Amino acid sequence: MGETAAPRSTPPTAAREPRGTRAFGVPVLPTRFAIPSVPHTFVRRPRLTQRLADGVSRPLVLVNGPAGAGKTLLVADWLARHPLPWPVAWLTNEADDNAPGMFWAYVLEALRHHGLPVPDDVGTPARAEEVDHALLVRFAAYLSGLRDPVLLVLDEFDRVCVPVIAEQVAFVLQHSRPALHLVLISRTEPLLPLHRYRAGDEMADIRGADLAFSQEETAALLDRHGLDGGPEAARLLTERTEGWAAGVRLCALAMHETDDPARFLKEFEAGRSTVADYLLGEVLATQPFETQDLLLRTSILEQTHPDLANALTGRQDGAAILASLERANAFVTAAGHSWYRHHPLFAEILRVHLRSGRPGLERELHRTAARWLCDAGQLVSALPHAAAAGDWEFAASQFVGSLAVGRLFTGLDADRLAEVFSAMPPGTPGPAPELVRAALDLARYDATGGLARLRAAEERPARDPRDPQDAPEPPAVQLTRAVLRVVAGRLAGSAAMAEEAAADAAEPARQLPADHLARHPELSALLLTGLGAARLWAGRLDTAAEALSAAVDASEGPQLAAPRHEALARLALADLLNGRLGRAEARAREAAAEATRNGLLPAHCSGAADLVAAAVAIEQDDLAAAGAALARAGRSAGARDDPVVAAGLVILRARLLLAGGDPSGSLELVAGATARPAAGERSPWADAHLALAASAAHLALGDPEAAREALGDPDRFLAAAARDADPADAPAGAPGAAECAVAAARAWIADGERARAIEILDPLVTRDAAGPAVTVRALLARAEAADGLGDTTAARRLVVRALGLARPERLRRPFLDAGPWLRRSLRARPVPGHDWLTSRLAGAGAGAGAGAGAGAAARPADPAAAGAVLVVEPLSEREHDVLACAAQLLSTEEIAAELSLSVNTVKTHFKSIYRKLSANRRGEAVRRARELELL
Repeated sequence: MGETAAPRSTPPTAAREPRGTRAFGVPVLPTRFAIPSVPHTFVRRPRLTQRLADGVSRPLVLVNGPAGAGKTLLVADWLARHPLPWPVAWLTNEADDNAPGMFWAYVLEALRHHGLPVPDDVGTPARAEEVDHALLVRFAAYLSGLRDPVLLVLDEFDRVCVPVIAEQVAFVLQHSRPALHLVLISRTEPLLPLHRYRAGDEMADIRGADLAFSQEETAALLDRHGLDGGPEAARLLTERTEGWAAGVRLCALAMHETDDPARFLKEFEAGRSTVADYLLGEVLATQPFETQDLLLRTSILEQTHPDLANALTGRQDGAAILASLERANAFVTAAGHSWYRHHPLFAEILRVHLRSGRPGLERELHRTAARWLCDAGQLVSALPHAAAAGDWEFAASQFVGSLAVGRLFTGLDADRLAEVFSAMPPGTPGPAPELVRAALDLARYDATGGLARLRAAEERPARDPRDPQDAPEPPAVQLTRAVLRVVAGRLAGSAAMAEEAAADAAEPARQLPADHLARHPELSALLLTGLGAARLWAGRLDTAAEALSAAVDASEGPQLAAPRHEALARLALADLLNGRLGRAEARAREAAAEATRNGLLPAHCSGAADLVAAAVAIEQDDLAAAGAALARAGRSAGARDDPVVAAGLVILRARLLLAGGDPSGSLELVAGATARPAAGERSPWADAHLALAASAAHLALGDPEAAREALGDPDRFLAAAARDADPADAPAGAPGAAECAVAAARAWIADGERARAIEILDPLVTRDAAGPAVTVRALLARAEAADGLGDTTAARRLVVRALGLARPERLRRPFLDAGPWLRRSLRARPVPGHDWLTSRLAGAGAGAGAGAGAGAAARPADPAAAGAVLVVEPLSEREHDVLACAAQLLSTEEIAAELSLSVNTVKTHFKSIYRKLSANRRGEAVRRARELELL
């Protein structure tokens, strides 16, 4: 260390100045040895004092954080409230201590001042500029020989920035073990070999993040200042300051002078406050000019990269300055991958300082940042800067040219992008701004406004001014327009528009580079989802499912969670309309799980999944769950403007009112509904289900003629039934046609026209072509007709079949809607099985369902009869085969040979058969199956 001459330090026997008075001719300042007093408003934080208490057993404790983080008061309070059983010395360092001799003179004086008798033979530095190494050796030897430990606290150690002093401190700490324990309080990390101490578990760290106030600690500080802002004030203050202790305290002092602390926090202008004075004086003013200039220019950014900083300053020192600021805890922290961020309060103050000190510069900085970020592929980060610069044509053209318009509908940036472009002035010229405005309208479910914007964009094709007049539009513009027209077609309820636009998208997609298109999978997902949703509205369920399934496959990753959720929800609705409740419910749950897993907000979620959940709950007679699901759907995105969701809400609310015993309310709700969006076409399934709801309400009110009239042309019911009887022709049938046929048959039964009802129902009950929910209703209606004609055997067979078909999906509503005749029939001949339905039938009353049998008001069920209803769990196909062989008196081995099964497998099937039929022996199972007409 360049110190070899012993005479440079006072020999042990040499005379020297009296201790505690002067050092190198300068008076010693006793205040530097004083442990700071703690104000009465200080908030004690046990989580940190415990870490100090645990850490002091190690040789080194580092309390490291920015200015005003509360480092000094934390250590001072800990020492005052938890005195150590060994000597403690405190030294507050100053800039003059960068001279090694002066530093060590003060260290020795601090120990003596606090009662540690450092002997004279240790010596004293002879010169302020240097210290003899021999003195350090004697000092370390003395400390290491102490019987009891000693704690030395060096406050503001960041002022000691000479490497040689750090080396000397490390030497003394190393060779004074086990006695010396050192606490360093510093804004920066000292130059000691900290990695060695950390690796050897010889050091405890308390850093800036640890020192940040929690919301509870902020609330405690406000309380100490006599402020009662409540939890919200504490939350706002903690978020605004990011827990910075000085900021919290200064704001609390300012709040004390106001009448409304909560309002103060919301309107607080950081740039003109005592907080600003503190940061500008303690942080900015202490930096060199180049550092100040960089801080001011980069304050416009959320995050700063060294190359971006260089672009804003015109220099090449960004990397060095940002790294030094981060090391110095100067309210600049590393954000990873060479990016840095300013403390938001500091950045806000810097921006105010920039505007006042350099007017006009901020706009140009934003323009430069926008172009740098675009070139770096950071479009989403670039757009707010282009907006702040007023460069809207650049922002819109980059947004469209980068194929990023789809992000207004998908991903986590949708709200942020919408906020940016919502500020775009109406007069901004060019097709790109019009396309962006169209996207904004469509993202808000405004089909009329979106279509008008798209027409305006088509009238002003996007061409480079240098290109010939007949030059084609850029393919990115063509593709963007086509995708937006698909979305408009979906919202307008026009499958023709959506399909035409999807076809128009093919050619520009081929012209674009494959890698460019691959970076924007949201466009494909958006196109397919819109196309599928438009087809769903048109009732083309099979082709809708094809497009929606492709959308699910194209929507991988969290950025595409919204279209994937939407596609899954619409697929569930298609399954529901096809009568496949089990599959619909499973897909609706998958859609909900997708939204939960990716943190989608309700504003980004489709109401279609909740519609499916409500429909399933109504069918299962869980009316409370249905009501909750409909409430969620009503709060979802597009609940009023998405035609599918809006129509579904009316239909299911009407069904829920009817199931709850309010047919008049149900009828009134349906009467005011329409299945045509403002700018589009009618939906066959929506028309059908609105008619169904009206018909069911009329039937429940005892008016079967009005119930039939609500369904429309009676001739189409026979055609619908015939189509749905053959699965090969099922796609030709309009969704809801089979349900309408069953409803018409029930109305004829209510009027005593059972033969006419049977003519409609027989094709439907022949095969399960319309899905379990429809087929169960058809079976029960056919059973009611047979029962009315005196054919109780046929009626029973149909009821048993309906029970078996309904059980897997717990379809209770059809049985509740069937009316009293079913309960009378079951009372006469109970069906053995399970009790999943009995409690509902036992409790069914006047408000339990629609129709209530032959148009009469439903009467309370006979609990005794209802309690006798036991539903059989359906046998699998293989179990049925095994049971059929058993009925032929074949042995187990013969059954195994007949069915090509192992003997053990046959035995396993018999166990399942016994359980399902409540039988104990083979003969009993065969007899029970014959009673149930399963054989």
